Amino acid sequence: MATETQEQFDKQSYRHQHLFRLLTGFAAIAAVISHYWPEKHEPVIILFASLLLVYTLAAHLLINTINKHPVQQLSWVSYLDGFVVGAVVAFIEFDTLPSLLFVLLLEFNAVVNGGLRRLLPDNISLALGVITLCLIKEPEWAISGDLRTSAAALTALALYFCVYGFYTYQQNRKLKQQLTELKQQQVQLKLRNYRLSKYLSPTLGKAIQSGKDVKLETQRKKLTIFFSDIKGFSELAEEMEADALTALLNNYLTEMSEIALKHGATIDKFIGDAVMVFFGDPTSRGIKADCVAAVSMAIAMKKRMRELQLRWLNQGIQKPLEIRMGINTGFCTVGNFGTENRLDYTLLGTEVNLASRLESAADPGEILVTHETYSLVKDQIMCRDKGEISVKGYQQPVRVYSVVDMRKNLGNEQSYFEHTTEGFSIYLDADKIRNYDKDKIMASLSSVSGRLKKKDTF
Repeated sequence: MATETQEQFDKQSYRHQHLFRLLTGFAAIAAVISHYWPEKHEPVIILFASLLLVYTLAAHLLINTINKHPVQQLSWVSYLDGFVVGAVVAFIEFDTLPSLLFVLLLEFNAVVNGGLRRLLPDNISLALGVITLCLIKEPEWAISGDLRTSAAALTALALYFCVYGFYTYQQNRKLKQQLTELKQQQVQLKLRNYRLSKYLSPTLGKAIQSGKDVKLETQRKKLTIFFSDIKGFSELAEEMEADALTALLNNYLTEMSEIALKHGATIDKFIGDAVMVFFGDPTSRGIKADCVAAVSMAIAMKKRMRELQLRWLNQGIQKPLEIRMGINTGFCTVGNFGTENRLDYTLLGTEVNLASRLESAADPGEILVTHETYSLVKDQIMCRDKGEISVKGYQQPVRVYSVVDMRKNLGNEQSYFEHTTEGFSIYLDADKIRNYDKDKIMASLSSVSGRLKKKDTF
């Protein structure tokens, strides 16, 4: 569209210059003959008029050639125009009215086709034409009211303005039509982008729209990866009708997606009832902030799942569906994988596999995180140490933690405490303390408290 419009403007500019040369050339011939005829019959007059005729016809042929090749720029032709106009003005002995009309034609053509920056070179060419002809033929100043001399210039000026006005009207009409077509294309493009956005995460969509070249490339980054699925969904799929099952699954995925996007996640894919998202690419708020956002998202999903259970129960689904989740933080390979014609924006690596294994190892309604994730969120999110578990594909056991809730949401009901500073460390999980150990713990805490108080007195 832009290229076609530029070509149209180029052709229109060449037509204007062609019109200017044609009208100015014949008007100059008429003005020269009218100025001297019938009082003078010098051969130089016939010679000058013949040269003007040759120039006019040559310019006509030259412009036709340029119109076939709009990319060519022959700026020197416009300088020759100014030179010819200056020569004509000097040849008709600066006859006031026709001279002003010819100069006005030149100035108007310069502004229309080149703006103010073309005025200077055209006027220099005009001055050179005047000087050159004055050196060849010494002119006499002529102030004449005879309309014979001015009629040709007046006619050329009037025709030029009329034809240029008609061209301008046509050009404006084409521009309005192109503007209407452009608006329609924008509406269609927005509609296509809206449809395409349903297949992409908003963060990924923004990255693509930023103008970056989409190609096969990857990079290593530290990300937080999240996996979830619904426990017992396969059994439910065998009992429910396809339409009802589809509606339930779409409702679940919609709710989970909204929570993920709210927390700034990049949704990688849906695999049946399973959801895979990650934090840290293409945008990142920092490793710690991304990790906290991922676990906060999981907590929000868990709470939302309880609301969905009540809704599904009212719809006749008696067996409660539970979500289980796994989160891990580590270095992954992220980017575009696939072929030149079909790309998939995703991530690969052992850390991704570990997050998936944690999701499979989690109990219904549980959020399992690795020690790497726990170390980044423990000051804001309460987690219980579940010890080490064996994970498929890993020779060494993996230490995992079960997410409880945001610490700010627990208040007085908080049963898990952890505090570490230089010379002091405490870890307390009240839910795991056996009754016969409480007295020993209280005695130890009392003894430590007494020692600290005695230290303050010295």
